[in-house]
Amino acid sequence: MEGSANSASTVLGPPPNARRRKLVNRAIEVSSTLAAVLAVAVLLLVVISVLVKGLPAISFGFITHLPKISPFGQNTGGIANSVVGTLILIGLATAMAVPLGILIAIYTTEFAPPSVSNVIRFSLDILNGVPTIVVGVFIFGVMVVGSQQSGWAGAVALAIVELPIVARSAQEVLALVPASLREAGLALGLRRWRIVLRIILPTAAGGLITGAVLGVARVAGETAPLLFTSSIFSNLALTTNPSQAMPNIPVTIFELSESASPSDHAQAWAAALLLILFVLVLSVIARTLHERSRSKLQG
Repeated sequence: MEGSANSASTVLGPPPNARRRKLVNRAIEVSSTLAAVLAVAVLLLVVISVLVKGLPAISFGFITHLPKISPFGQNTGGIANSVVGTLILIGLATAMAVPLGILIAIYTTEFAPPSVSNVIRFSLDILNGVPTIVVGVFIFGVMVVGSQQSGWAGAVALAIVELPIVARSAQEVLALVPASLREAGLALGLRRWRIVLRIILPTAAGGLITGAVLGVARVAGETAPLLFTSSIFSNLALTTNPSQAMPNIPVTIFELSESASPSDHAQAWAAALLLILFVLVLSVIARTLHERSRSKLQG
């Protein structure tokens, strides 16, 4: 009896190195917390800096008036042409990337063999990791050399950057659709394409829209591809023809920041703030749609 009692006390006693394990666990918790706080602090620092420096220069006229260059080379107008150009470029890029990305996701999740699906997913991950300046150089060599810069070239470059984001997001969302829905459709005698069209896509619609919004937010501030494809700095007019180089906010920020005029620097900060607010709104929308879609799919 005494031996069994000693054994029980040994088993129930503190494990070896308990103090060291607690210290290591505590150190990891503190390190993780500090890393999270640091990430949030950096974000707040960037946003607050842009807000403080850009807010005084933002006005209704800044957004709605065209640029006007003074005799001293300063922009005394607004960036209305860049706002319109950015919206057109993003719209064209999204019109190309979103349908293609969703079709790729449908093929890889519903029709492709696992080996082919894995290759496509791996290729999309590689494409997502390609530096955007490389994409810009590629489109410059394919569409600009021998021709001219244009909105179409810029939109294609942005679409290449946006495509893997939309496709991978759509793949993850379609994979969350319960298999029971597919089985129910097959039990009713529906063909695979009809199941996808009438059951799977409506079920995952919220998540697909979320992926599209994330893709738009990703390319909204891309500068490197547009420098090679749509960056004619002297174009101060309001251009809506994609066959011409279109002014856009990222390139405008780059141009204003290179100026020697403090007023141009203030406008560059204001344009940056406008871009941040646009991305922030898109991110909030994407987050809201993601939560609703996840709740629907889990339910």
